[in-house]
This record gives sequence, structure tokens and C-alpha cells, in this order.
Amino acid sequence: MEKTEARWVEVFKVSLPLCLSYVPIGLACGILLHAAGFNPLLTLLVSVLVFSGGAQFLIASMLTTNTPMQTIVIMLFFLELHYALLGSSLSQYIKGTSKKFLYFFAVSLNDENYAVNYLKFATDKSWTPKDALAVEHWSLLFWSVANFIGSLVGNLLPMENYLDIVDFALTAMFIYMIVMQIRNKLTILVSFISGVIAIVALVTLKSTMGLIVATLLASFIGFMIEHNIVKKGEAKGNFWLKKIKPKASRKVISKSGEK
Repeated sequence: MEKTEARWVEVFKVSLPLCLSYVPIGLACGILLHAAGFNPLLTLLVSVLVFSGGAQFLIASMLTTNTPMQTIVIMLFFLELHYALLGSSLSQYIKGTSKKFLYFFAVSLNDENYAVNYLKFATDKSWTPKDALAVEHWSLLFWSVANFIGSLVGNLLPMENYLDIVDFALTAMFIYMIVMQIRNKLTILVSFISGVIAIVALVTLKSTMGLIVATLLASFIGFMIEHNIVKKGEAKGNFWLKKIKPKASRKVISKSGEK
């Protein structure tokens, strides 16, 4: 008779590749937060409460450049707003759970554990909301501990080149995020438009508030382009829309998850 593994062990094995990938990034994030003035305990607290590599790198970068606090808060709001969309796409799989469960599920959701859970929900009928929550908590544990250790390591490193490291790490991370999302010509077009708007807004406003304006405008323009593609992309003579139309729209992807 074969010995079956405990459920938590199976879930841990599913989340382990994700958790291990957090270690080097989490260490770097902890070092950069230390450079921005966070002590190890405060770094751990931010890691648990924010739990977003992009947001935490952004915090470190903006604090080291003396960005006003209201600008940081607004930027973080729009940067993290996409979690509302991610959460809504998982809502079909976590129906019937308590409000307490939904709260803990929402606060520990991020891009990577969302991808793991969405794939498991779509392909594994035995995958439960409790399993999904466990994946989130395992990834949160690894991320927070890596951040804490990174902050401790930061105490041992010289401070001279921290600002250069922060700028380089943040720029490299967001370039990587853009490259990983390029799957069609529409993404390339919206990325180019976003870059142009950001440059114009920063030059015009001469402050980091230009990033907020650029984020709002680029998001609106990207949404309108995709909306027109979905509505009119199949129309005869609509040559340019057909050229940039992705293979799957938001509606197609959403429907595929319901099967």
C-alpha cells in the first residue's frame, strides 16, 4: 500500500519553485530598503504588509530621491490597482468562503502566487481555496524572511554606492516586467505610448507627479485601444486594428478560466 503525503506537503511542493525564486530578489530588496533607511524589523513589517516586489523597490527608489510622501502613496495605489483584476479572475474559484478567508486571501495575493493558483484551479479539480491560501502564505514567508536577511546583510555593506544600486535595480526590474509581458504587437504599442507620455509629462511637470499623470493616461489609452480592437477588430477594412490584435482578449481569457 502506497503511503500518501500530507496535503500541506503536496501544496508546499507546488509552491516551492516560486518560493525559491523569491530568495535572491528578496535579499536584494531587503538591502535596498536598508539603503532607504529601513531597519530590519521595519523591512520585515513592510514585506508582510505590502508583499510586492515592484512596490517595495519603488518605495526604496523614491525615498532615496526624497520624493514627497503623497506622490509615493499615489504611485503605489496605481501600481497595485491591477490586483483588483487578478482577484476578480479568481473569484469564481473561491465562492462560498467566509469574509475572513477572503480578507487573508486578498492581502497575501501577488502576481506570482496568482499565476500558480490560477493554473492549478484551471487544471486541477482537487485544488481548493485553502490550498491556494497556503501557496500565498508560503510565498509570503519566503519573501519576508529573504527581505529581513537582506536588511541584515545591508548593515555589513558599505553605503557609498547604494543610490546607484537602487536606480539600476529598479530600472532593470521594470524592464524585465515589460519584456515578460510582450506577447503581441498591442503590448509593444502600449509600452511605447507609455514611455513617450512619461517623458513628456516629466519634462512638462518637472516632478515625479508626471509619473502619475503618465500612468493614468497610458492606462486609459491602452484600455481604449483594446476596447476598440475587441469591438471593431473583426470589421472589414480595419487594417491597423487587425495588425495589432492579440490572439486572446480579456474576455476570451476570462471565458477559458470558467471551463
